[in-house]
This record gives sequence, structure tokens and C-alpha cells, in this order.
Amino acid sequence: MPRVLIADDEDSMRRLVARAIAMDGHDTVTAEDGAEALEILMREDGAFDLLLTDIKMPVMDGIALALTAARDFPDLTILLMTGFADQRERASGLNAIVHDVITKPFSVADIRNAVASALASRKGAT
Repeated sequence: MPRVLIADDEDSMRRLVARAIAMDGHDTVTAEDGAEALEILMREDGAFDLLLTDIKMPVMDGIALALTAARDFPDLTILLMTGFADQRERASGLNAIVHDVITKPFSVADIRNAVASALASRKGAT
């Protein structure tokens, strides 16, 4: 069962995403911001298949989290979420470390498909 770490400062979005991808049998762990997500990653020695993170968050944003996670856990697949066009532009230079950027608002089907695609790309790389 794939393990997914979800980082989003918006509680309702965290719960929605966790419920949506749990429907596909994924084990989910949630964090309120990038710093908490990084703490979880470090504590669990990167034992996740996918990091799904919002870009715009307090304390540590998703781009800083993605850069740190990719450096420390190069096998971790990273998927970004954002509702802001300028944040999507900031992420465009991260193609080497980020699988994709999904734009909010998205449907349950959209996030499930994005996660399935990211996890499928991971299997192809191993």
C-alpha cells in the first residue's frame, strides 16, 4: 500500500485529499505546513512513496519543502498543488524534481488521477 504524505495549511483541503486518495487504498499522513511535513519525513527516514504538497503555506512553503525533500530523499516522488498562477510559475523550474503541479480547485477524480499518475511514474523508475 503506497504511503502518501500530504502537506497543506488548509484543514478542509488536507482532509479532502486524504479521503480521496485513501479511496484507492493509499496510507495517508498529513501535515499542516512544510516544516511539519519535513519533520515527519526526517523522523520516518523518507519512508513515503509520494509527497503531495501545497505550494503556498506558512512556515515553509511547498517549493522549499520539495527542494529539501528531493535533496535528502531523491527516490521520493513529489506532486505540488496550488490555486495561484504565480506559484505555478515558481514551480515551473522544478521539472527535474517535481512530477507535476495540480491546479486547485480540483475534483476528487482529478486528485486521484494525479496521484495514480505520480505513483505509476515512480514504479517505472525503479
